Amino acid sequence: MFEVTRLVHLAPDTDATARERLMARVRRTAAPAARRVLVEPTLPGVRNGGDVLVHLRFERAAEGVGPAGEVDALLSERPVAHVDGAEYHSGTAGAAERAATGSVYRVLLLRVAASTPRATIDRFEADLLRMPRYLPSIRSWQLSRVTRGTGSSPWTHVWEQEFTDLGGLTGPYLMHPVHWAHVDRWFDPECPEVIVRERICHSFCENSPH
Repeated sequence: MFEVTRLVHLAPDTDATARERLMARVRRTAAPAARRVLVEPTLPGVRNGGDVLVHLRFERAAEGVGPAGEVDALLSERPVAHVDGAEYHSGTAGAAERAATGSVYRVLLLRVAASTPRATIDRFEADLLRMPRYLPSIRSWQLSRVTRGTGSSPWTHVWEQEFTDLGGLTGPYLMHPVHWAHVDRWFDPECPEVIVRERICHSFCENSPH
């Protein structure tokens, strides 16, 4: 599968009506070709996650490039102020599991430092993929390598999950020992093993695909 994620930051004076109008236009533009169209407001607590989360899934890249370009054209106009995004093929950094669905969709955009050895990246990816076996609130997941990133950073990875509910993300996931003992070291600038540079985008919304 070919996937497109956009984290849309709106101008501060954007009202709910303008936001809903923009989301409806994005859904209409993507719907004819996409197998999955998720366009929802982000929930409180996102970090660099924007105001609207767009996630599109296509059977093949050839079917997605055109609609993605049309969506980007919409997102280049007001009330959009900034967009972070990535395009990628599903699960290219590890196993993808979609056996069940959750009520909350979460995506993390990140950049691994270019100088990082391949063996170290493999260990980092394995640590991320270890998390779902310890956290039953994660219902489905995939880790993918970015083919094209846009926005604030040249993103290298997209880490996605669907959670049972918002509490499963903000509570057990972030506070679980497997997170702070194995995963946080790759992100912490005070840890010698840090490989994730610059900002990250941690975004989530209600999982209500159209």
